[in-house]
Amino acid sequence: MALTHLICVTSIWLQALASATKLYSTYSFNPLEHLGGIAPYFEPQDPPTSPSPPRGCKAVRAAYLSRHAAIYLNDFDYEEYIQPFIEKWENHTSIDWSKIPTLSFLADWSPPFSEAEQEILTRVGKLEATQLGVDLSFRYPELRLPRRIWTSSAERTFKSAQALVRGFELQDNTINVVSVDESKQSGANSLTPYKSCPGYSSSAGSDQSSHYLEKFTKPIMARLNALAPGFDFTADDVYGMMQLCGYESVTRGSSPFCSLDLFSPDEWLAWEYTEDIRYHYNVGYGSPVAGVFGLPWFNTSASLLMAANSSSTEDLYFSFTHRELPPAVLVAMGLFNNSAFGGTGDSINDTMPLDRINHRRAWKSSHILPFLSNIAIEKLQCEESHGFGDGEYYRVLVNGAPQELPDCADGPGTTCSREGFSSYVQARAGMFGGFSEKCGVDYDNSTDVLTIYTDQRFGNGTKVGKKRSMWGSDGHEQYE
Repeated sequence: MALTHLICVTSIWLQALASATKLYSTYSFNPLEHLGGIAPYFEPQDPPTSPSPPRGCKAVRAAYLSRHAAIYLNDFDYEEYIQPFIEKWENHTSIDWSKIPTLSFLADWSPPFSEAEQEILTRVGKLEATQLGVDLSFRYPELRLPRRIWTSSAERTFKSAQALVRGFELQDNTINVVSVDESKQSGANSLTPYKSCPGYSSSAGSDQSSHYLEKFTKPIMARLNALAPGFDFTADDVYGMMQLCGYESVTRGSSPFCSLDLFSPDEWLAWEYTEDIRYHYNVGYGSPVAGVFGLPWFNTSASLLMAANSSSTEDLYFSFTHRELPPAVLVAMGLFNNSAFGGTGDSINDTMPLDRINHRRAWKSSHILPFLSNIAIEKLQCEESHGFGDGEYYRVLVNGAPQELPDCADGPGTTCSREGFSSYVQARAGMFGGFSEKCGVDYDNSTDVLTIYTDQRFGNGTKVGKKRSMWGSDGHEQYE
């Protein structure tokens, strides 16, 4: 009887263990977190370090750089991939999509935007930016609200700044938005320094990414063409359909193009890697000038945070820009470097092969530059932090996740001391300083430094109110 009882108990225990194992090994995958530069804002917590300050520390000043929030669509993406696919779909009226598995939604689907809505902020984008303002007010309850928010002059960045202010403000018209011209001859003194860097090419990375694009789309094209003979799906069609997953989601809240029955998780990871290759060569470690035009914001922000308090000092500096600048700043900082811990090969480019995915790479555009992606440098005041001296410490956060700066980790948690941080910034400036020379500037009156935060010539900007919204004749939200 005892043996029978033991066998019965053991059987029950093994069944429970098997059930628990199955429970904890359940696989899930969200395409919206693998869409590179068109991913809706999310905080991947990569690495999963706590966003709270280390024990005994509190933030006393911070500087933020953010990409604009979600837009209806990017003009290049629309003209190159999405519009050709939509026109092709509209012209193939003889195909009965309702009878085709995984593509049946195309029978009554309609495009979520028009050509006129290119580069315009969506309602989701405005909500995301407003929410970020609220979140930051909770993250820094002891800091003074900023008096000014800086932004590049494009409508989508300016309106992102306005939406952020509405999340920050407790009363009407207490925060100004300062617009900084997106000039092609401003040197380093703008929030779009890549536009004034002749050595930068907006098409850099396209040739390299096209290699992997052709590889990963080949079996998808064969599968879709077998399902819908006569449509003749191309690599660009597949790429545009996968882009629609992101753009339609930030417009309508969801998209049938995100279905894992249509594109598998491995196919989404391949799409993401194609984008990672492009950004690597365009604004990442594969670019000879990315760190050069990324340095001025890092260098200036560090100086502002380390400066003594004065009547003109802000507790929080916040700026909006486009997708090109945040990754370049990360290069200047030395973060998300595939080779930082002994990457293989003699060149950083060897870590981004064009014929297969480097799944262990640090450089993932979905984690670096989704819509509203943001980089923060915090100045912390620490007392009784257990094993560390009292005083100033500094740390960097990317989309809410603290990042340890290489060779700058002599403080609690992911922080480094004032002395260590100052030395680190100087070392990076030695690597990437000299904007005008290294960018090959061919115009007069260039500058190597960013001074918009203290230069009175940029003015105080315009006030932003919190009054109720109205709808304009174009169908877009406006404010009184």
